Amino acid sequence: MTAVPAVGADALHQALKTYFGFSEFRPGQIDIIRDAMAGRDVLAVMPTGGGKSLCFQLPALLLPGLTLVVSPLIAL
Repeated sequence: MTAVPAVGADALHQALKTYFGFSEFRPGQIDIIRDAMAGRDVLAVMPTGGGKSLCFQLPALLLPGLTLVVSPLIAL
């Protein structure tokens, strides 16, 4: 994966508001998103409703190219 130039916190907050309607990130999200956008491998373990989906959806919107998400689901 090719990394893109660093995206500042202000730009990430603006994208969060524009695309998802939230004004603040949940704990840990911005660090995960920055690492993903820098091209680093990321493993995010968060509880149900913790905001994991946003951690891959926001970089997918901001990075060029295609995003492939592999998500093994277990019915609750």
